[in-house]
This record gives sequence, structure tokens and C-alpha cells, in this order.
Amino acid sequence: MADKAADKAADKAAPDSARRSERARRAILDAALELIGEMGYPRLTIEAIAARAGVGKQTIYRWWPSKAAVLLDAFTAQGETPEGGEPALPDTGDLEADLKLVLRGAVDQMNAPAYDLPARALTAEGLVNPELGAHFVARVLEPGLRLLAERLRAAQEAGQIARGVDPDVVVELVCGPLTHRWLLRTHPLSHDYADAVVETALRGVLKR
Repeated sequence: MADKAADKAADKAAPDSARRSERARRAILDAALELIGEMGYPRLTIEAIAARAGVGKQTIYRWWPSKAAVLLDAFTAQGETPEGGEPALPDTGDLEADLKLVLRGAVDQMNAPAYDLPARALTAEGLVNPELGAHFVARVLEPGLRLLAERLRAAQEAGQIARGVDPDVVVELVCGPLTHRWLLRTHPLSHDYADAVVETALRGVLKR
């Protein structure tokens, strides 16, 4: 009987421990996003994240090697869906309209503080930390770029884009100007600008 009681106690302890770990992890990620909005990335510290999350520093260091790694996980967790499904780009048959819709959504996202502040911090950190930069590209940028390239390939197969055009280059033609304007703040990032980028890029690649 004693052995059975011990087994039951162990069975209960493991899920409780897992739940506590997940609560701590979630609190740490939430704290990182809150604090970067309050104090900015340069002043953000592991100590501040730990204090806000109500955990010890060693708890954070057990899971992440740096504040940048914490922020990257926090940032990517914002875009996770409960279903875990991968989003799809619109394909109405009207490539220009579809791309304008996608880029307008990107403009809205890039202008939102919840994206802007951590994305700028991670972009800057990635310039001096190649490993983190590679993770940022793979986890944040590449999924969307891949979907956009797939949409362009579908348009190419439908005869809308000239056969000799590289869809990956077209992705850079439409995304590069938005990123440049957002990152350097050269001019306001707007829907009208996104529309103009799409129109200009497609002028050079559509099949005549």
C-alpha cells in the first residue's frame, strides 16, 4: 500500500512541477516584453526580468543564456497560435491585390509598439551577435518570406509572372523597401507606400 501511495504522489508531483515551470516561463517572457516597453533594450537586464517575473536569476539562466535570447522567445511567442497552424497568404487570382493586402498588414504590424520595440532590439543585437541574428531570421523573418515566395511561384505557374524571374528576388523587391523605411525611419510607413512598392515591383516582373 505504501508503494502505491508513493507512486500516486510521484504521478501528481510531475504534472504540478511542469505546470509551475510553464507558469514561470510564461511570467519571464511576459516580463521581458513589458520591461522593454518601459525601459528600452539597453537598460533591460536579467535581474529586472527576474524581479518582474517573481523568479530567481538562476531560473532564467537555466533556460536562456542572455537577455536577448529571452526576448527572442518572448517575441516569437506573441505570434504563436493555439492551433499551431501555419498561416496562408491570400490567393484570389489577383496578384497585385493580394500583395497589397499582405504588405498593408505588414505595415500595421511594423508600426505597432508590440512589434516595433522588440524587433528593433533584436535586429540591432543580431548585427553584433551572429548566432542570435541567425535565429531571429529563421524564426521571425523566414516563415513569412517563404510564404510570400510560394505565393509568387503560384502566380508564376499561373502565367502571371515571367518565367525567367526569380520569386525570391521579387520577395526582396517588395519587402526590402518597407524594412529600410521602418528600420531607418526615413519616411512614414503607410498603406499608400506599401501599395506603391507593390505596383513598382510588379511593373518589372509581370508577364506582358
